[in-house]
Amino acid sequence: MDYVSALLPPFVMAVLFIGVIRVIVKSQGGPNKAKEDAAVDAALARAEKARRSSDPRDTGA
Repeated sequence: MDYVSALLPPFVMAVLFIGVIRVIVKSQGGPNKAKEDAAVDAALARAEKARRSSDPRDTGA
C-alpha cells in the first residue's frame, strides 16, 4: 500500500493542473475578449503616458 500513498499526491496534482489549464484555455476569447483587450490597452497606454511624463530626456517629439 505504500506505492498508493506515494503515487496519490502526484496524481491529484496532475489532475488539478490539467483542470486549471483547461479553464485557462476555455476562458480565452469569447464574448469578454474585446472588453479584456480594451482594459489591457488602456492600462498599457496609462503606463506609457506615465513613463513618458517622468522621463526628463523626453523632448515631447
